[in-house]
Amino acid sequence: MGRVGARWWEGGPLRIAVLLSADATLITLSLWVAFGLRFEGNVPWYYVNSFWHTLPFLILLRTGLSVGAGIHRWSFRMAGFNEAVRLAAVAVTGTVFLGFGVFFFHRAGMPRSVFALEFFSSTALMATVRFAPRYVLGWYSEQQRARSETSRKTVIIGAGLCGDLVMRELSRADGHDYHVIGFLDDDKAKLGTQLGGKPVLGRIDELPQIVRKRDVTKVLIAIANLPASRVKHILDLCRSLNVSLKIVPESITALGDRLKASMLHDVSPEDLLPRDPHVFEAEDFKQLRGACVLVSGAAGSIGSEIVRQVAKYGARELVLLDINENELYFLQRGLEVDYPDVKVHAIIADIREAQPLTRIGHMFKPLYVFHAAAHKHVPLMETSPAEAVKNNIFGTLNMAEMADACNAQRFVLISTDKAVAPTSVMGASKRVAELVIRHVAQRSKTSFTAVRFGNVLGSAGSVVPLFKSQIERGGPITVTHPDCTRYFMTISEAVGLVLIAGLGGYGELCVLDMGEPIRIADLAAHMITMAGAAAGKDIEIKFTGLRPGEKLFETLMTEAEEQTHSVRKKIFVAKSPPPPTDLPKMLKQLMRIAEGGNSAAVRDAIKELVPSYTPMLSEGKTATAQATTAPTRVTPTPAEPHPPIDIKSVN
Repeated sequence: MGRVGARWWEGGPLRIAVLLSADATLITLSLWVAFGLRFEGNVPWYYVNSFWHTLPFLILLRTGLSVGAGIHRWSFRMAGFNEAVRLAAVAVTGTVFLGFGVFFFHRAGMPRSVFALEFFSSTALMATVRFAPRYVLGWYSEQQRARSETSRKTVIIGAGLCGDLVMRELSRADGHDYHVIGFLDDDKAKLGTQLGGKPVLGRIDELPQIVRKRDVTKVLIAIANLPASRVKHILDLCRSLNVSLKIVPESITALGDRLKASMLHDVSPEDLLPRDPHVFEAEDFKQLRGACVLVSGAAGSIGSEIVRQVAKYGARELVLLDINENELYFLQRGLEVDYPDVKVHAIIADIREAQPLTRIGHMFKPLYVFHAAAHKHVPLMETSPAEAVKNNIFGTLNMAEMADACNAQRFVLISTDKAVAPTSVMGASKRVAELVIRHVAQRSKTSFTAVRFGNVLGSAGSVVPLFKSQIERGGPITVTHPDCTRYFMTISEAVGLVLIAGLGGYGELCVLDMGEPIRIADLAAHMITMAGAAAGKDIEIKFTGLRPGEKLFETLMTEAEEQTHSVRKKIFVAKSPPPPTDLPKMLKQLMRIAEGGNSAAVRDAIKELVPSYTPMLSEGKTATAQATTAPTRVTPTPAEPHPPIDIKSVN
């Protein structure tokens, strides 16, 4: 009953009646004060009569206007500038109507000064009743946070719209430990001013001095759509400060007054990507509506995100293939909860076995096939090259033959930038996989596309989760080389572009524009700063040297590939020389060698297929220099269609 009564009070007739009664009392008081001030406390009797004749009309007028403007439903904790403007507008309107009413209906009238005095006194009193609770509560909460042992001195970077929203939310919200002491902003006009009662202490570059001088432990970045370069600059300023950082969401400009303190999130590696994130529209994926889609490697980081996005954009049926039964089980359960209208089939299958794949293809007849299953860890594949060959090359061949046999409309291979001038077995195996699907495409009605991109932030086994776990253990963070760089994308962005590139039928090889590469050592240092620690002081960065098969930097295309044109934002089409005419024979030989398990022989056979493959000779060194990043314009020569690749006769 207590809570029901509270709800009835918060928005019901009792609360409205109390507030309107208080307004009537204030209106009466303001009119009496106006007469008293006008006549210095000695009001003539005939003006006393005018007071009593005017008062009922004034009360009805002002309370009626308040109800009409919705001021009777006042939020004492959330009231702001918009409410103040409404209150002032109602007060002015009431005074205007009061003047007309007195002129037409009261012969005695009132002195004109009384109208002005009543306007100011009633506005001041009604505003005090409505705004005072907010400011008193805000002041009290601020004092409590300042005295609390758990409070943390905080500075807000950005004294603009976002900074104002953050400050207002923190001043009126409970349950946080931010004790804001001021702002930092590079706008000279704002220096020395105040926002929300807090001073603009200085420029952003003065952050280290202000943090040390005022014992600041938290920094809130409140600038909407802040470029990655500025985020990295702020992280560099904080590198030795032991402060924690939060940042407003990218969508802050659309949130307006709905920003909440809980919406602030930790600065993450995604905020460091040196480009604007791609925004997808449902219309980009209209082909998926009502389709049956098969995804191999569905339980992996990329595969599971493909599955989720495909379900989100309207697929009718999903066939999930993976050898990892545990992760596949949980993926299926999650999809059945989130997308109950989508038929989900979770199938344990090994892509190295052709016949089971063919049966699955004929059973479900998928319209689209996304091949994400692969061995991807570079160092592991260096010690097990035969397994890379069996899984990445012949697993891809089996998947491509299955798509062809069941007349799938499109087949999409998830490839990698490590396939360009490869120095690792993994990269070389993915390069051969690209050749395989191009060979199959020459005799198939299915459209085959390979989509090549770099590292994915947050994917299983990637550098970001590794760094996080190392930071949680107190370090050190291990980085292979001070100058090592990599291309990065978020999982959702990479998969969205894969879907668009693969479904668009743009060409046999699509390359995703991943912006500028990121220096891994900088990423490690920034992640330490994000964790509120100091790189080199609290957590060490240890350089271990390039591992077998690793490059110092990656490229997205070889010299023999031609970047013909951009088919849409962030997606380019590249053309490569055709696969060797004797590819089936070479693959048979490769399979025979892989079955034998001789690692050196496997590498030699791969090099026959990929002449640009340069195995690592020793730590950090290759036989030849790495490929240049600038693509050379080479027009490929059309090749004759090849016969199907038959490896069944291989002993």
